Amino acid sequence: MRVVVAELPKLDDRSSPEIRTAIEILIDTGRRPGEVCKLPWDCLARDDDGQPVLIYSNHKGHRLSRRLPIAQETSELILRQQQRVRERFPHTPQKELKLLPSAVISKEGRRPITAGWLSDRHRTWADAMPDIVIPIPGKDGKPTLVPFDKDKIFLYAYRHSYAQWHADAGVPVDVLKELMSHQQLSTTQGYYRVSEERRREAVDRVTAMQFDRHGNRIWRKAQALLDSERARRAIGEVAVPYGLCTEPANVAAGGKDCPVRFRCVGCGHFRTDASYLPDLEAYLSDLLRNRERLASALDADDWAKAEAVPSDEEITRVRRLIRRVKTDLDDLLPEERAELDEAIAFDRRGRRPVHIGMPQVRQPRPDFQPGHSS
Repeated sequence: MRVVVAELPKLDDRSSPEIRTAIEILIDTGRRPGEVCKLPWDCLARDDDGQPVLIYSNHKGHRLSRRLPIAQETSELILRQQQRVRERFPHTPQKELKLLPSAVISKEGRRPITAGWLSDRHRTWADAMPDIVIPIPGKDGKPTLVPFDKDKIFLYAYRHSYAQWHADAGVPVDVLKELMSHQQLSTTQGYYRVSEERRREAVDRVTAMQFDRHGNRIWRKAQALLDSERARRAIGEVAVPYGLCTEPANVAAGGKDCPVRFRCVGCGHFRTDASYLPDLEAYLSDLLRNRERLASALDADDWAKAEAVPSDEEITRVRRLIRRVKTDLDDLLPEERAELDEAIAFDRRGRRPVHIGMPQVRQPRPDFQPGHSS
């Protein structure tokens, strides 16, 4: 979609303003091509809170004058188109004008462009785009660039993209059903991939850039390992604020039985990846801030201070991890980086916050053996 949006300015040289406006509205609103083509001139309104809404008719479902919340940028796009139409057809009554009037079959702005005509112009524009390549995870964990089929860029695909964006953002399916103007939930659910499929793709991409505590890249050399990684995440791995923990006892205790008191970067069971880069940077800031606080006049015994002061080794280790992750990110091609950023964003949206508290203190087990007093 980023490539498509970047190519939009080329429509200005190839066709009328109505074509670009129609495509942008399709991308922004997820409406059907026929619904956008038939928009009346006065299709823009405001809700009770003053936010813009699009007034359109779902002719397929016989649901007229539907109201769709839209972004401010989309409303400004429509306002500019309204101004162009008003200037072209100053003598036509406003209520008879179309937002996207045809320059061929309408001399007074009363008849809109057709979905077929728009589709033809869109196909010509899409075919003229430069070759598009997308990274997919290879068997060795390294991304492989493969060509993208531009035949998949068609008008109705924007409706599916609209549904997928909202599903990824966590919009409940019943709300998305209304946004899509569907009458059945099953219809809405067919417009986007379920979370598990998206999660598998995100895990594949993010796991391909996983590091151990020394900053060494952990290469996934077989698809079976990736499948194991997905399953491990699904059944409940133990997360720490800036990575993952695989220490068996800590996993069994739900992350509350860390034998090294959460000095994760010094533990062989610690893993992190590019999706935790903001957390690693925040952790480094906390270490430096705490060291400065403890060095000042704090009412605590020397042994307590010595135990609490972050060590130079820990700070160096975190800095090394951050530097290594950034270096590997900088080595990616722009297309690879864009795909990874999308996977990271999806992965982080589904991530629960992790809070480190006091280590768990086990109670002594009662002795029920015969001959022992309780």
